[in-house]
Amino acid sequence: MLQCDHYMPPDRYNPIVKGYLRDTGFYHVSQIRVVKCQSVLVNALVERWRPETHTFHFLVGECVVTLEDVALILGLPTNGLPVTGPTLSSYEALEAECLDQFGVAPRKVDGRGSFIKLVWFRALKDRLVLVDDIQIQKYVKCHIMLLFGTIMFGDKSATGVHWKFLPLLRNFSGIIRLAGDRPAWHTCIDRCVEQLVSTARRLMVR
Repeated sequence: MLQCDHYMPPDRYNPIVKGYLRDTGFYHVSQIRVVKCQSVLVNALVERWRPETHTFHFLVGECVVTLEDVALILGLPTNGLPVTGPTLSSYEALEAECLDQFGVAPRKVDGRGSFIKLVWFRALKDRLVLVDDIQIQKYVKCHIMLLFGTIMFGDKSATGVHWKFLPLLRNFSGIIRLAGDRPAWHTCIDRCVEQLVSTARRLMVR
């Protein structure tokens, strides 16, 4: 039975980076507040879930969570080319990625398997002094990773975020570079949102 009574306060950010969050497309989702999940409500939804049709069966009819629903809630466009590629899981690869992007790397105790503890990103974000674009970019990347670990892909532990998202943030100028009428970063949101829907459905059948 799904238990999710853990409460995680929202991660705040320095107003200086507000424009950067808008440019990267994460401003709307950064405004979503994390609320205490009601296990009674979730358990009631689980009882109404029908895995054979992938829908909820209510007295008023059937209901299903669609990709469009998630896109509207999170404010993330889902049109565009999906981003695929290998997922590295070794600590050495994680260490190299963090050193390249942040100049520091988490210790092994700051991780949990392929996950980096959220407290590491919060501590790093708090230490950054926003005096130039490089520091601001590091700050925004930390905040986006925190959004991944809480609002978008949070699990029951609410303590870590998978580091596979880090390579997607490597080229910061590419995140905010316009491709047609929308930021190029949104081409990788497709896969992220699809994973979110898939994860939600798996949770519902536990």
